[in-house]
Amino acid sequence: MTEKSAARADWESRIGKPSDGRLLGIGELPAPAGLSADDGTGHVLLTWRPVPGALGYLVHRADSAEGPFEPLDHLGGDVLAVPHPPYADTLAQPGRGYFYKVATWSDTGAGALSEAVPGSARAAGSRAAEVTVAVDAAAPATELPGVWNRMIGAEHFSLLTWDKPGAGGSDVAKEYGEALAIVRDEIGVRSVRAHGTFLPETVTVRGDGSFDFSGLDAVYDRFLATGLKPVVELSFMPRELASDPHYTVFDYKALVSTPARWERWGDLCRELTVHLQERYGRDTVAGWEFEVWNEANLEVFWNGTQDDYHRLYEVAVRAVKGVDERIRVGGPSSAAAGWVGALLEYCQEHDVPVDFVSTHTYGNAPLDFRPMTRAFAEATGRPEPEILWTEWGVTPTHFHRVSDSVFAAPFVLRGMKSALSSTDCLSYWVASDQFEELGWPPRLFHGGFGLLTVGNLRKPRFWALYLLSQLTGGRIPAAVGGDGAGALVESLATRAEDGSTVDVLLWNGTLDQSKIDGAAVLDRAATVRVTGLEPGAVHTVESRRVDEHHANIQAVWKDLDGGDWPDDQQWRKLRAADELPVETLAPVTADAEGTAVLTVELPNPGIRFLRLARG
Repeated sequence: MTEKSAARADWESRIGKPSDGRLLGIGELPAPAGLSADDGTGHVLLTWRPVPGALGYLVHRADSAEGPFEPLDHLGGDVLAVPHPPYADTLAQPGRGYFYKVATWSDTGAGALSEAVPGSARAAGSRAAEVTVAVDAAAPATELPGVWNRMIGAEHFSLLTWDKPGAGGSDVAKEYGEALAIVRDEIGVRSVRAHGTFLPETVTVRGDGSFDFSGLDAVYDRFLATGLKPVVELSFMPRELASDPHYTVFDYKALVSTPARWERWGDLCRELTVHLQERYGRDTVAGWEFEVWNEANLEVFWNGTQDDYHRLYEVAVRAVKGVDERIRVGGPSSAAAGWVGALLEYCQEHDVPVDFVSTHTYGNAPLDFRPMTRAFAEATGRPEPEILWTEWGVTPTHFHRVSDSVFAAPFVLRGMKSALSSTDCLSYWVASDQFEELGWPPRLFHGGFGLLTVGNLRKPRFWALYLLSQLTGGRIPAAVGGDGAGALVESLATRAEDGSTVDVLLWNGTLDQSKIDGAAVLDRAATVRVTGLEPGAVHTVESRRVDEHHANIQAVWKDLDGGDWPDDQQWRKLRAADELPVETLAPVTADAEGTAVLTVELPNPGIRFLRLARG
């Protein structure tokens, strides 16, 4: 098996023992109660009462009350369970009746189903359905956690020293370094996770058995010059240490075998840590995360068992902590939200350090692992591990057209908003289309994972994260009501510390990837009502849009009738269009009660950013 996404599709059948929660004090969960289905325009909106201890919920649908009920597949290619209600079924055909049930989701999978409720989507009317966004500018502001910019993914760091022509004749090392600088400066990214700390070009084993880190020094020197922090992913296995030196993954033949001698794996992790400290300073390295391996619950990335991974983790964490207890180490860095509970239980049972749990998911908002991390802390008396989603994105599939689409932009905002209350980091995979895993990009728009194309043009997903970074000040309430509220249309709002501006970010999207090209029935007209302003004050209004006709660089390329790669003139036109223009709307005046109102179009998929500035 060589296709990462194909391996994910079979994740439920992977070897390994899921946690049943008992060791952590989490028992069997009841079915969700209070399920309701509201008929919406182009969708059925489902809500239910959250179940304490649930990691998420799996929505089922049938054509009759008798069933059979099958999980709804929104075509994200990975975990189908959603972290919380509400959920919009946009796969529903308008006018056709359905029945719905919901199950809790835990580390063992789906639980008991709820009672069934009927629902039916409405057809589109003569104009866009309406939603409202109620923003309270007088409410106390709270912190807006930067879950979106703490970390980002990137191809292996050794691309910083790449000395051969890349895709489309690009300068790989130069563009890769520029991409990291762009996400640092424009999104505020602080750390970067990449595979392959122990690739052959970075670490070699000398004839006497000692380790040569000179290749890693060259790579890390260039990386650290960006001012970013590395996430030290302890992978993959040097050939001289591997039990099977032919078990590889990706075009660059990363070795994903168990070690032939476990003590040598410990030596490698220990000596790496010492070397990094000696070169970059003990206090500097103490501020980095060390993550053990990548997606060992997929056989494409690991030829051992789950027990073997636990041993790999324990040997690594004890080696690193033996050098400096301050260094934060975690795992299981798993695909499809797997093995987290099992690792916590192993660490509890064997008194193994775990500073954070890390896992991955695609095509969906991340699940909520707080019940497990809190239970672990209560059971052990240790600090609660952080929750780091070290890979996340719109699809796990290489070369999927959704990655270049506008559809992916509101998807990113939905995931990030969901993560604000349940995670410490949601790291988008990846920064740049300078990416080698299954082959270099064959054309400019090829469905690459990157937020930035080869040539560093900004895709719609990039602008979604950029707009999050533009929210100024503390978070204030932004309640969405109307047709599709909370599942299609969502919002975040902030107020500047001095009260001079109010920012409102709203978006309209769906998890349903059958709507990659948009769906007019899901378009909305959004009325934004801001209260708590100074009565009579006039506010200028700036607007930015991401939709099919705004900040969509792929649409510009299509208009140029381009081939695989731009010529010099086309590059000039693309770079000139690579922007998110500011539009000035009509000023709004707060009424005698301090309320200002404006209405904007919000297509699906689409994003609006509004800034009200006191004149």
